Amino acid sequence: QVQLVESGGGSVQSGGSLGLSCVASGLSASRYCMAWFRQAPGKEREGVATLNRYGSPFYADSVKGRFTISRDNAKNTLYLQMNSLEPEDTAMYYCAAAGSLTCPAGDRYTYWGQGTQVTVSS
Repeated sequence: QVQLVESGGGSVQSGGSLGLSCVASGLSASRYCMAWFRQAPGKEREGVATLNRYGSPFYADSVKGRFTISRDNAKNTLYLQMNSLEPEDTAMYYCAAAGSLTCPAGDRYTYWGQGTQVTVSS
């Protein structure tokens, strides 16, 4: 049974930093495309960052230069380091995994975590 469990969310002031973690079980994160998504109230879910099985990252323009996605294969854990946070970053953040050779377009991922809330105040 595959499980993705996120942690690390919380409340922070604008300009602050947070680090999210996603522990995977039932799959080897190094062999999957792993991704972070977020969804703010009243808005559609959007991709934040992806990391393919080769270790190549991709970022949404809105977070480029501020967020860093990484993976610890030994711990089977995906991370998202978020710096220079803005109120617009407030959302529920989700970890996702896909077994395809390339990262899927949109949100066509097979496995999803339950999410962790990030709130940024001005």
